[in-house]
Amino acid sequence: MTNFIFSMFKDIAFAYLVAVGFALLFETPKRVVYVAGLLGGIGHCIRFILLYFDFGLVSSTLAGCIFIGIAGIYCAHKVHTPPVVFTMPACITMIPGLYAYRTMMGWIRIYTDGLSTQEPHILQETAYNFILTSSLLFSLAIGICVGALFFRKKSAKEIKLGKTLSIKSE
Repeated sequence: MTNFIFSMFKDIAFAYLVAVGFALLFETPKRVVYVAGLLGGIGHCIRFILLYFDFGLVSSTLAGCIFIGIAGIYCAHKVHTPPVVFTMPACITMIPGLYAYRTMMGWIRIYTDGLSTQEPHILQETAYNFILTSSLLFSLAIGICVGALFFRKKSAKEIKLGKTLSIKSE
């Protein structure tokens, strides 16, 4: 159990650093860079915990991104900044780079060597990695959009802790 907790904090720390790095790369205002780091760290931690309890990679990623999307709307109100400024760098920590790389290398091997009888499994592995990469990217997009679709009415500035301001016409 101690090893799990240590691994979880290590995951949070690395995800925090990655999210902060991408926030700086995307020129996020310095006063909200820590928000991107916190969302990235906590979202990746949720994914890590769900993966530990065998919820599957796609569903765990979706849960982490839904948290980032919903918490991003809340944080946008608190720091008076559009949510996309810190939700995008936070979700980049869950981009399936390894599976995309394996897909690309599989397609290159199929293109250069053809479908030989020496490696009959290469087409199956490449198709599996492509479907997994696509599913993970789709879950990232859905996760970010869920918060915006359900909780964002017009602007983050108009949200008052569960109440939305209505514009009165005269």
